[in-house]
Amino acid sequence: MRKEIVVKNESKSLNSSTVLLMAVSAAIVVANINYIQPIEADIASQFHLANAVVGAVAMITQLGYAFGLLLIVPMGDIMNRRTLIMRLLILAIISALLAFLAPNIWVYAAASLLIGITSVAPQVIIPYAGFLAPDGQRGQVLGNVLSGLLVGVLLSRTVSGVLASVLPWQAVYLIAAILIGLLWLVLWKKLPQDPVAVRKTTYRALIKTVPQLVKRYPVLRASAVNGFVIFGASNIFWATLVFYLKHQYGWGSREAGLLALLGVTGVLAAPLIGRLADRFRPRTIIGWGLVLSTVAYGVFALFGTHLAGLIIGIVILDLGTQFGQVANQTRVQSIDPKASSRFNSVFMFGYFMGGAMGSFFGNLLWGFAGWAGVCGLGVVLLVIGFYAHFVHYPRVVRVANK
Repeated sequence: MRKEIVVKNESKSLNSSTVLLMAVSAAIVVANINYIQPIEADIASQFHLANAVVGAVAMITQLGYAFGLLLIVPMGDIMNRRTLIMRLLILAIISALLAFLAPNIWVYAAASLLIGITSVAPQVIIPYAGFLAPDGQRGQVLGNVLSGLLVGVLLSRTVSGVLASVLPWQAVYLIAAILIGLLWLVLWKKLPQDPVAVRKTTYRALIKTVPQLVKRYPVLRASAVNGFVIFGASNIFWATLVFYLKHQYGWGSREAGLLALLGVTGVLAAPLIGRLADRFRPRTIIGWGLVLSTVAYGVFALFGTHLAGLIIGIVILDLGTQFGQVANQTRVQSIDPKASSRFNSVFMFGYFMGGAMGSFFGNLLWGFAGWAGVCGLGVVLLVIGFYAHFVHYPRVVRVANK
């Protein structure tokens, strides 16, 4: 007989200060998995490696995150989510310190894998915020928390690039460990207690339900595929930017990090996108995200040799990524609150598998075909996304108004 999750207390409370705290937490923790992107050239130089090898290490980080999503995040449906978040933060601190102390590429690669696995706390926080959000405001709340996630991605590249230009690149990970330690102290006092009192199931039984959920909900499969495409296209660009800047302008990690600040447009747009997802069909907004990302690659291909073209393309690409992520999260979190962590796990697994493949193959194409190969790869991936969204999953609506 299958054991079911039992919810004894479904009271919900979420004020603006708690949403802000969750957004800040997501920003600080998710930054860990993106620190490597602007400093890939520095790592390759110190360890005497080819660019493609460092790209593979970046892929390991993304893969670690993806498998952490698949195996750890679902635990939020059977255990106290506050406790799970706090434990993950402790492990994230240890992983960052290992990267800081790494004497060679093998230890650094192992640390990168652990960083990916242990940095999934935001993906426990996101469904937790969605669960606590009042009905009719879920998209707005998720948009605010996801804007924090984007700030983490944005500032991680900037902080990493700038710090590596004045300090050894390892210092980035020491600072990361300190920041997460401070965050742990704040969350210990301020993070709300989990209102769900009882979850009668085992971890093994819970994991077995994940494939069943994927099979049962076409909208979940559609979101996972879309996340794969959207984030994959984003990482193809960001994983190769530092090499392109060095080739085109003789620039390095500092400039790559500063260009990442252009993603502030996506941060500012996230709450608005969340409100749009509450008012309109998220599927429509996801289509806009695909269009924007494709336009961005058109700009990169045609005008990327000019700094102005590169800047415009970055702004459009980050907007497209954010449109896709917020809208996908909104429809996924609207399926069934009792399985919100598992839904988020499946969606974000697809999302970061796309990111991992984008990082690896982006670096690979850069080595073989340069900037034209990078842009071509991004366009091909997005064409696949259009096919999946408009042809393969044209009518996957299983929840009201989604």
